[in-house]
Amino acid sequence: MEYRFLGKSGLRISALSFGAWVTFHEQYGEDLAYNCMKEAYDSGVNFFDNAEVYASGNAEIIMGNVIKKAGWKRSDLVISTKIFWGGKGPNDTGLSRKHIYEGTSASLKRLQMDYVDLIFCHRPDIHTPIEETVWAMNQLIQQGKALYWGTSEWNSGQILEAYHIARREHLVPPLMEQPEYNMFRRDKVEKDYIKLYELFGLGTTIWSPLASGILTGKYNDGIPDGTRIHLPNYEWLKNIVLSEEGQSKIEKVRKLKPLADEIGISQAEMGLAWCLKNPKVSTVITGASKPEQVKENMKALDAVEKLTDEVMERIEEILQNKPAQDWDFRD
Repeated sequence: MEYRFLGKSGLRISALSFGAWVTFHEQYGEDLAYNCMKEAYDSGVNFFDNAEVYASGNAEIIMGNVIKKAGWKRSDLVISTKIFWGGKGPNDTGLSRKHIYEGTSASLKRLQMDYVDLIFCHRPDIHTPIEETVWAMNQLIQQGKALYWGTSEWNSGQILEAYHIARREHLVPPLMEQPEYNMFRRDKVEKDYIKLYELFGLGTTIWSPLASGILTGKYNDGIPDGTRIHLPNYEWLKNIVLSEEGQSKIEKVRKLKPLADEIGISQAEMGLAWCLKNPKVSTVITGASKPEQVKENMKALDAVEKLTDEVMERIEEILQNKPAQDWDFRD
């Protein structure tokens, strides 16, 4: 396993990490979650990602039970949660001081932990002043309930405002952002955050590296049975796959397959390794519905060296974005 620093902090996290979104409770229960997390842990994964909204809190319960059952040392783990959607009450959502405090306390209880290493503002809150959120996050750190805080799917302007407020008030500034990043979703990581990397060393814990499974190639010949696309409340994913844009992406994935075959890796390995090639990515959050998938995902670390400059250029040509030389992934 490769370990990368989270931004300019001294915290080292595994380059490949494991997230609870979708699969925990939605696709399987505690026993299978244990097997998947153990496979990840045995492969060197130390970062496990969660959120209060995942399976309405049940994902945190399952993760907490798995960690307790496994008997892993807390100091060996980097655990995160995300706060925004905590329930249906008028103060159960958003980034007010009240919800951040109460939501975090509830998450810690479900996780059976005294603190999380990372806590994220799961989305920007247009109804709460950013200053209130910054003060609330600083308070969590002062109370020892979290060690670092960051954002998820905020734009650079919002993150910059939070950073400047924190510096002005002598508070702990945001350290990391959790954006979607894959071959089809690139602008935030590759363009919008450029100044933030330079200004204060923003770290990124990217999600959906395989574009909700599209980049694995499993939709190349239609929609197979047993995938998340058939889960209740995931009609949005089916709509994406069947849309004109989705079909256009699948056509590009079909064209990527011969290249993946040529260099001897799976399309899933290629998608993950492509994200790992970007030095601004601190960790790539993976998901899996069975231990075999976890093991397969871990192979992406060995696939990185196969993505030479020439291969990256050929991938870029297939994706039909800007010329490869304009996207320099090297340090």
